[in-house]
Amino acid sequence: MKIFKPEIREVRIIRYIQPFREGGSLPALVDADDGFSYVIKFRGAGQGKKALVAELIGGELCRFLGLRMPELVFADLDESFARMEPDEEIQDLLRFSIGKNLGMHFLNGAITFDPNVDEISEEEASKIVWLDALLMNVDRTVRNTNMLIWHQELWLIDHGASLYFHHAWDNWEEQLEKPFIQIKDHVLLKFASKVEEVDARYRSLFTQENLWNILQVVPDEWLVDEHRELSADDARRVYISFLLGRLAHSANFIKQIQHERENTV
Repeated sequence: MKIFKPEIREVRIIRYIQPFREGGSLPALVDADDGFSYVIKFRGAGQGKKALVAELIGGELCRFLGLRMPELVFADLDESFARMEPDEEIQDLLRFSIGKNLGMHFLNGAITFDPNVDEISEEEASKIVWLDALLMNVDRTVRNTNMLIWHQELWLIDHGASLYFHHAWDNWEEQLEKPFIQIKDHVLLKFASKVEEVDARYRSLFTQENLWNILQVVPDEWLVDEHRELSADDARRVYISFLLGRLAHSANFIKQIQHERENTV
């Protein structure tokens, strides 16, 4: 049995370069003390720490499936950055993001994946569609593919819109058997002809141990929900129960994928 134990490095932000205005949560390009550049998702942005949790879980599950995902790091932001920033909107964002944020290795020179030009195998497309259906990722559409071509290879980015059940913890169990109708808008749907094979090959690898190993690297401070008296480990157990429950009913979202493909292919 394959055992997956992700390790996330920690870096310190030393220079704020520029914001990415096309992102609703104002991610930014920064330099870190390890000599590399990163795209930072800030804890103080609109969706808050939950988007960082979804990004981390989704990204590491991509890596677990053998998909290409830029390295994720914990990026520490010092309070001095907010004082130096002239833009008031960015200044407020930085002020609320002091401490541990999430960085993704910057793929310099990468271009956006174009389904009309770039090639992808049915196997890889099926893995991505299957995982996005499992995570209920609503943000991999033609309008916003969240995939890049870098050195002639496909790389996945931005899983912050996954696992949206955690924005309202109270009804997470209702999502377990749902097929995920938004899969009809997935940019790779027409290429995903092997989702049944992917499900049969990889579902058993998503064990409680492997999922717990991923959740263990998520910082406690990102998981605690004081409004619902939810401890970090309570939250971890909910995420694991959600993912295991979705996997137990994977036939439902696979059937939905196949139905939508029949209507579009």
